[in-house]
Amino acid sequence: PGRCGMTAAITGPGVYTLDPADYHADPVPGGSLTQTGAKKLLPPSCPALYKHWRDGPQEDHKPAWDNGKAAHKLVLGDGPELVLVDRDRWDTKAVKEEVAEIRARGAVPLKREPYGAVHAMAAALRAHPFAGRLFEPGTGRPEQTLIWQDAETGVWCRALLDWLRAPLPPSRLMVPDYKTCACAAPDRVGRVIADRGYHIQLAWYLAGLRALGLGDERSVGLLVMQEKTPPYLVTVVEPDRDAMRLGAIRMREALRLYAKCTAAGRWPGYADDVVIAELPPWETRELEGAVW
Repeated sequence: PGRCGMTAAITGPGVYTLDPADYHADPVPGGSLTQTGAKKLLPPSCPALYKHWRDGPQEDHKPAWDNGKAAHKLVLGDGPELVLVDRDRWDTKAVKEEVAEIRARGAVPLKREPYGAVHAMAAALRAHPFAGRLFEPGTGRPEQTLIWQDAETGVWCRALLDWLRAPLPPSRLMVPDYKTCACAAPDRVGRVIADRGYHIQLAWYLAGLRALGLGDERSVGLLVMQEKTPPYLVTVVEPDRDAMRLGAIRMREALRLYAKCTAAGRWPGYADDVVIAELPPWETRELEGAVW
């Protein structure tokens, strides 16, 4: 299906193809919660920080975002136009104006080196025996928006899937999410998942698919992690059962907290009462064995 703008109203739960800007503007009447918002509600963040983020201005553009968008474009086959700005310097007035114009029309400007790098990354991913099949053209649809209402809390939710594919025999749905990273070594990815809450993100996606009747308990979320430096190694990661259980628990905590804060019209900070603080263990080592 073709992309639709905000004129294509969200009529209820379902799968939609939206422009990213429309998705991030929250097209659901009355508002909805995303997996990013869910993580911002939970510690080490808090509801007050979530509300400030939700209601505040968009974050300033970061050049690194261009590289990530470009990599997603080439891997998924969908996204903004990539424009090579083949200039030795990007700090002149003329080039700054050219770059601004490119971004204004929704395209992604790239310097010579990252332009070549993202093409090499896409080629490396396509050559991977498993990851290449996950995003194989014709097997699914890129950048699909899920809209659903959580049955327990009544909270409306949305998610933007990188790739929505048909279930694989025997009817097992695999949901791949593409991530660029500094290191995709198998013994390191667990820490990255924990630090960035990727287990919550995958639990969120799977919950949405189940709510829409597109997935079941056999469905699995996969992280396709690719290093941003040559030779652009790829690791396909399935978080283990404990990680996904914890992700589902955190997702449920966020939904209940969002419903509570919305109903009360109050978005608290870190704590309302006095907090007891402990020094880190190395600061209190000299107290070991001391008698008071």
